[in-house]
Amino acid sequence: MNSKQLQSKILSWYKVHKRDLPWRKTSDPYKILVSEIMLQQTQVDRVIPKYLAFLKAFPSINALASAKTDDVLTLWSGLGYNARAIRLQKTAQVITKDFKGKFPKDRDVLLTLPGVGPYTANAVLSFAFNLPFPCIDTNIRRILLHELQLPESTSITKLYSIAESLIPKNKSCIWHNALMDYGSSVLTAKKTGIKALTKQSKFLHSRRWYRGQIMKIVVKEKKISLNKLSKLLKKEKTFLVSILDELQKEKLVKVVKNQITLP
Repeated sequence: MNSKQLQSKILSWYKVHKRDLPWRKTSDPYKILVSEIMLQQTQVDRVIPKYLAFLKAFPSINALASAKTDDVLTLWSGLGYNARAIRLQKTAQVITKDFKGKFPKDRDVLLTLPGVGPYTANAVLSFAFNLPFPCIDTNIRRILLHELQLPESTSITKLYSIAESLIPKNKSCIWHNALMDYGSSVLTAKKTGIKALTKQSKFLHSRRWYRGQIMKIVVKEKKISLNKLSKLLKKEKTFLVSILDELQKEKLVKVVKNQITLP
């Protein structure tokens, strides 16, 4: 299958089967960034209501930049990976201060922003500005491997080059949306047998799970003692202290005399 045939196949399918997602109704780079950060390791169905509530509270990059951190974390609660919310607000503050609220279109500049890696930078450039930067997530990698009959060992560098060459002229946004929907609905991992590059470890009662539970409790209680936290989570204090140290270094919580609050 050549590139033109693949483009026609995917785009024709998308025209009929595309998902109605709120972040696809905007080209505002701030709103696109919010969706991309939320969608990192979180399912679409869980993100939609959080995305809408977050933008209602912080409708602009200036609003997020000037918000109270505990308000941001409160709205983020339930999505997990709370450090994402902190980094997102820091990015808003940098753009507001250093770029006068105008989102940079330069990939190298985007990569200097807190929490913005290569994939997120490319996603903002593609979805907000319709620029031809490849966004290779698990779904898109699977499509490329399956449709182009490439070995699973194909490097990301090579896939990036191939993906870039496949982007239809002036259609980067719609093309990537189409690929993501096709990969999640048609060319699934179960159907193709193609495995993801990384397998997520068990979540329940993992260290990451306890981090999320602590944040959820602190957001709800506003202030809680280490003793009470230990009883609620039925976990020894020494273990919780090690996690609290991590959270405090990331500026997600504040611990003073065994009293835990938001920063």
